[in-house]
Amino acid sequence: MNELKGKKFVASYSSGKDSTLSIYKAIQSGMIPMGLIMTYNTDRERSWFHGISPQVIHKLETSMSLPINLIKTSGEDYEKNFEKELLTQKSAGAEVCVFGDIDLEEHLAWCSARCQNTGLQPCFPLWQKSRRQAVLEFLEAGFTPHITVVDTERMSPDYLGLPLTTDLIAAMEKDNIDVCGENGEYHTFVTGGPLFKTPLDIKFSAPIPRGRYLTLEVE
Repeated sequence: MNELKGKKFVASYSSGKDSTLSIYKAIQSGMIPMGLIMTYNTDRERSWFHGISPQVIHKLETSMSLPINLIKTSGEDYEKNFEKELLTQKSAGAEVCVFGDIDLEEHLAWCSARCQNTGLQPCFPLWQKSRRQAVLEFLEAGFTPHITVVDTERMSPDYLGLPLTTDLIAAMEKDNIDVCGENGEYHTFVTGGPLFKTPLDIKFSAPIPRGRYLTLEVE
């Protein structure tokens, strides 16, 4: 990423570990953060994929000292609205969009296409890292993630709500679970670490079943 040093960027942000680490690494490389973009489900009035409420989004903005720009979509216009927001960010001065993908080619292709269509340069700070290396680097940096979604067909619901630690990573390996959750085995919510001025003051709901997934809502 040395060639991007000094460039202004926005980052696709979910509140999970991979997007958080990608932002951290982009800043470490000398890139300048302008803000974050987060897709927002207008039907549920929460963020897509991680289900973050507007109140928690505001807490994230305050703690990280970065604006979070919501891409509001019910799903049908997801791609169009994503590109619309990228164009807005480009007009404001962004040159690069940072993504947290690690090794899924279809994700790389989708994100790259959105940037190509809007004139931004895509950046994937975690691309082709080993999944284990990515999650361990994240923990070693001092971030504090909690597991807020589990796919109950791929891992035990007992993992839900636990802080992600090196000990938990070892337990996942014994259970033959992808430690990075890159295939959707689990999702995390990051409550503190180097990008945060103060740890977030949040609470987790009781477990909520959604099909094969068991989730905790963050409040």
